[in-house]
Amino acid sequence: MLVKLPTVALLVLGCIWTTTDAAPAENGGVLSWEEAYTKASRLVGQMSLEQKVNITTGTKWRRTQCVGNTYAVTGGPEFPSLCLQDGPLGVRWGDNITAGVAGITAASSFDKKAIRDRGAYMGREFRGKGIHVQLGPSVDILRAPNAGRIWEAFGEDPYLQGVAGAETVIGIQSAGVIATAKHYILNNQETQRKNSTSNVDERTLHEIYLWPYARMIEAGVGSIMCSYNMIDSVWACENEYTLNTVLKGELGFKGFVQSDWGATHSTALAVNSGLDMTMPGDIIMGDNYTYFGPNLTAAVEHGDVPESRVTDMATRIVAAWYKLGQDKDYPPIAVDINNRTAAPEVLVAGDHAKYVRSMGAAAAVLLKNDDNTLPLSADSLKKIAIIGSDASDDPNGPNSCVSRGCSNGTLAMAWGSGTADFPYLITPYDGIRARLDSSVEIVSTFWDWDPAAAAELAKGSDVALVFSNADSGEEHIIVDGNVGDRNNLTLWHNGDALIEAVAEVHENVVVVIHSVGPVLMPWIEHPNVKAVLWAGIPGQETGNSLGDVLFGDVNPSGRLPYTIARNIEDYNVIVKNETVVSLEYTERLEVGYRHFNAKGITPLFEFGYGLSYTQFEYGEVTLNTNHKHKNGILATVTVQVRNVGEVHGAEIPQAYVTFPESAGEPPKQLRGFEKVYLKKGQSAKVSFEFTKTELSIWDTKRHAWVVPEGEFSVHVGASSRDLRGSVTFTLQAQ
Repeated sequence: MLVKLPTVALLVLGCIWTTTDAAPAENGGVLSWEEAYTKASRLVGQMSLEQKVNITTGTKWRRTQCVGNTYAVTGGPEFPSLCLQDGPLGVRWGDNITAGVAGITAASSFDKKAIRDRGAYMGREFRGKGIHVQLGPSVDILRAPNAGRIWEAFGEDPYLQGVAGAETVIGIQSAGVIATAKHYILNNQETQRKNSTSNVDERTLHEIYLWPYARMIEAGVGSIMCSYNMIDSVWACENEYTLNTVLKGELGFKGFVQSDWGATHSTALAVNSGLDMTMPGDIIMGDNYTYFGPNLTAAVEHGDVPESRVTDMATRIVAAWYKLGQDKDYPPIAVDINNRTAAPEVLVAGDHAKYVRSMGAAAAVLLKNDDNTLPLSADSLKKIAIIGSDASDDPNGPNSCVSRGCSNGTLAMAWGSGTADFPYLITPYDGIRARLDSSVEIVSTFWDWDPAAAAELAKGSDVALVFSNADSGEEHIIVDGNVGDRNNLTLWHNGDALIEAVAEVHENVVVVIHSVGPVLMPWIEHPNVKAVLWAGIPGQETGNSLGDVLFGDVNPSGRLPYTIARNIEDYNVIVKNETVVSLEYTERLEVGYRHFNAKGITPLFEFGYGLSYTQFEYGEVTLNTNHKHKNGILATVTVQVRNVGEVHGAEIPQAYVTFPESAGEPPKQLRGFEKVYLKKGQSAKVSFEFTKTELSIWDTKRHAWVVPEGEFSVHVGASSRDLRGSVTFTLQAQ
């Protein structure tokens, strides 16, 4: 059944325009793919070769209103110029929008509904701006902890990435906007991204890196972006195996493949290998040449590309447009990246700040809380110290650096094309100040480079809050010598020295970290560091989200979507700033916590870890395999979870599967999680259903997913290492 979403008011040239958003069917759009293809084939069948080519060709960089536009088709069959716009957390280069939490922070929530809600409000904003294609979500696996763009995606685990990616796609497309899954595929670092080859075996490709795309295709994603890098020495955007054989063949992808900006390297080879749209259209961004357009028309006329392939390209694009219902009452484009003041004023933010604030709090990970230091009691505080530049604002304004390409003040967003401008920014200092009575004295310093002075300032306060961060981003912007990827895993802005200095003189130190990914913590076992709160990359409401957690309005339930190691040497992959262009994925399946488990390395904080202000007790884990494979279910595992503490809170039970020894898999792999809110004393039953999808491995001889024969174990607990109970069962090969 189709339902109507709230009306969006469009203020265009002094007039009020309205449009009604249509919610999608369960298949990820207003229409099924079959219905969309029927309509698309009818329209494209009326087009000339040149018109079909127009639909596939970008109008070149900064020639039109959006980050990317296609040419319109006029004169007979009509098809609009499509507007494609960054990014995965909000409308880039747009005004009156929401600057939300980053993907990595959304993943920390382990909250499927909240992740879908995040996608839905973004979809409403992109639609309100007349944008047809949102360039997100990103699902680049966190292979190396210092990789520059890990903050845009959902962490080190393919299952978590798949769930978060699919929920985001469903949310975005619920507003009638085409979502784009990116960057396909093996684009796992910024260093040498445009001239390196990622070399991986078939099984690892499928089980680790392809998994999230499979889940998003099941969710109906309309577009997939191929990446800059090569795969086995073949450019990702002209790789026939990954695009045609795997994506469109094995996975049955019905939407269109677009290039990353400037990632097209040929005409006939790219088109015949599966590329459907070139973006932004130039050969080199800013030149006046294109591999598509007239060159694609000529390639057809010369017999290098069959016209049926161009028909397929155009049909895929038009079908995605029909599937999302963009043929009816779609708003006009209301962004202008070349002259933002010329763009119509369209107010799309609505009440979306509430989603940012809520998720920022829900995603905060409590790493340490000795003596129940947190939450703070506002009524009992007389004096607090707030220390570190990460607690303050950028003195030049939150949007002073293009695409957030600097590191001044609190880190609420990293840098690169995956950013959006802040409509405002609530700093941690602002958020804390707002929670305290005027009688509470606040002393503060935002200068990081005099630890002794900071320590002296902290003396005499009830609690010393020390803030620090670590930033990263995209390689086209260099910040403090970091070319996208981080040069190391230390805190920025003298953070370690600042924390240690304050901890030497103050017995009640709370550390707050905003970071794109894992950092080293040489001070973690200092007895005076009582609590550590990992606040992630929370967006415009960062200070309010933090205040909600620090003062107990929200009981933290966030979980780490990656592993924080004790030593940098404990990681098996680190991006190095060198000219190596052949990246060998020799770790194979041992990515993230899989590596730590397989090698018996104890991390500082494991994947899935996070504390609470209350305590949860797990009952016996039970198993039911008497399904006779109904609905494809091979096994169901159930556990009772009880809140045995003194405050209400949410727990996130996680299910990890150990495959039969003959399968050759890493020891344990995430295959289920649920977030359950429990009042104190309350209990709930949590069940995990396992189908062939969760229990299969990739068979390189059969080139297919198979369920291995033998004994499986399912472990249920609060993290990848805090496992409270297990069950085993045996399956025949399938």
